[in-house]
Amino acid sequence: MRILLLHQYYLEEDDHGGSRWNEITKQWVENGHNVQVIAGMMHYNSSEKKVEYKGKWFKKKKQGSIEVMRCHVSETYNSNFIGRLWAYFSFVFSSLWAGLFKVGGKYDVIIVSSPPLFIGISGYLISLLKRTPFVFEIRDLWPESAIDTGVVTNGLIIKLAYALEKFIYKKATLINVLTPAFRNTLIEKKGINPEKIIFIPNAADFTLSDDLLKDFDVNQFKKEHDLEEKFIITYVGAHGVANHLDQVLETGKLVEDTNVLFLLIGDGMEKKRLIESAKSNNIINVRFINPVPKAEVFKYILASDMGASVLKNVETFKTVYSNKTFDYMSCKKPILMAIDGVSRELVEEANAGVFIEPENPKDFALKIKEYLSNPEKGIAQGESGYSFAKQNFDRTVLADKYISLIQSKIS
Repeated sequence: MRILLLHQYYLEEDDHGGSRWNEITKQWVENGHNVQVIAGMMHYNSSEKKVEYKGKWFKKKKQGSIEVMRCHVSETYNSNFIGRLWAYFSFVFSSLWAGLFKVGGKYDVIIVSSPPLFIGISGYLISLLKRTPFVFEIRDLWPESAIDTGVVTNGLIIKLAYALEKFIYKKATLINVLTPAFRNTLIEKKGINPEKIIFIPNAADFTLSDDLLKDFDVNQFKKEHDLEEKFIITYVGAHGVANHLDQVLETGKLVEDTNVLFLLIGDGMEKKRLIESAKSNNIINVRFINPVPKAEVFKYILASDMGASVLKNVETFKTVYSNKTFDYMSCKKPILMAIDGVSRELVEEANAGVFIEPENPKDFALKIKEYLSNPEKGIAQGESGYSFAKQNFDRTVLADKYISLIQSKIS
């Protein structure tokens, strides 16, 4: 198949963060498909463009065997809500131009990955003018998540966002959802025909973890990074409003009489404030680590005793799978799951960790101390989570299933 992917946050080769689509497209190309990507020039945690993009609207790059057209995104992205909104629409305009005039040829399918929801405008118009079916993928329910976290409060913007969402769902040939809760919401609350929906979730990348599990020297890594004699709990991901990492800082204070050390790896709008909060409250068992490449992230996870998945306690997040949960599973680490809903159900079904009431540091601390007193429990749950993910969430298997479903549905 000839595939055009529109994904504002498709990672560059040296970027940190969720690389789901980088891995899927790589596998598709290896299997003989032709993939062209239209992506943004800004990482979702960046405040400015890389030097190579300064003053440019478009730049074609080769990432392995995949051709990527990088398009302009306003540098207002991480300034405030209005700045972020403008950054979204700047990519709508630049990606639309790229799709119509910068990437030639015909495609069998156009895939649009959201959020941001607005990229659906580009996807629809390109599909209309090129007379090509398009698949709309929902990684997060928007605008619900933005409303629940207080990011969007303006009534008119909310009304327009819901109208746009309804329009895109209607025009998409297929809709891929990343959790069963998304599927239920679309069918029961938004009236979408179930035949139009497919389910290819986030998944575990065993190609990286299995190699490291064989050869990685954990003890040497701990020695080099001052992690010896510590019970390491690692959180990997964004440091934003939605993540509410204050609960981790408060938990750190409650377990300061133990050898627990939290590693918070990543970046985001809240990181600077969180660092200042840790300093002002003399929280010495929380260490902030700047974003690192995925292979390095996996080394930190392997050197840890547990992984933490954390989000703000709002209704919408009961419908999401946390990306890094699958990384913890693939590295055989038990999970402290401070997200209710389908993520909780996943961990409990897999016997891969324990649920913690979101935004409840006392419960967080209590559950941690249970693992401190019973280390065998964590080891057993790590093995259980690995086996469960291997059977149900292997990225290579799901990538093949994804393309097969698209081929069968649009032919």
